[in-house]
Amino acid sequence: MSPRSASVNEELRRRSRERLLQAAVELVSERGYEATTLGDIADRAGSARGLVSYYFPGKRQLVQSAVHRLMHRTLAEALEREPRTEDGRERMARAIDAVLGLARDRTVLMRQHMAGLLDTDGFVQCPEQQRLAELLRDTMERHGSQTVETDYPMLRSQLMGAVYAMVVPNVPMSLATLRAELFTRYRLDWEQGVPPGAEAPDGTYDSDLSRFFETGRESGGQSK
Repeated sequence: MSPRSASVNEELRRRSRERLLQAAVELVSERGYEATTLGDIADRAGSARGLVSYYFPGKRQLVQSAVHRLMHRTLAEALEREPRTEDGRERMARAIDAVLGLARDRTVLMRQHMAGLLDTDGFVQCPEQQRLAELLRDTMERHGSQTVETDYPMLRSQLMGAVYAMVVPNVPMSLATLRAELFTRYRLDWEQGVPPGAEAPDGTYDSDLSRFFETGRESGGQSK
């Protein structure tokens, strides 16, 4: 096989994997985890069903990778949006708002994600999760942490706890309440980031996820 053919095949494989990730996020958001099958995901992605097992060991790994992809690219987009800033407090505010915003806007998906983390199989290590971790660690460091190795896990657990509190059925806590608690802890001003009500005047959000699942687009490699 020529180098050009190999490059083309590699690009096709990347695109196929990206379509599976996007399809997983869309279907779990619409139907929930249990009602979504690997066959459904393959059909939505326009892929052969056998390709799913080629890329992922099972549905749990696929869905967790898909959600972590959405999270890490949502976070990267928030951190790098205009006006770009190197201010550590502003970047922390944007990070918190990005994660809480996902819990608010994609409640079913994030509820299923949290349930998956508590499942017997538990947490799945994957490249998408590692990129998310790198962004959060970088945010913690830019915020001024001198002990990132202990402060980063605390930030991660607080964000996970806030997401859980927002998506728990019947008794969810409000974004504003959780945001106020986190902003107080990290010494942030309420006007930083994206305060509640400042996202879109009509309360809607962008439902098109395709930009988060494009090939050839890597996020999280910001320079310090």
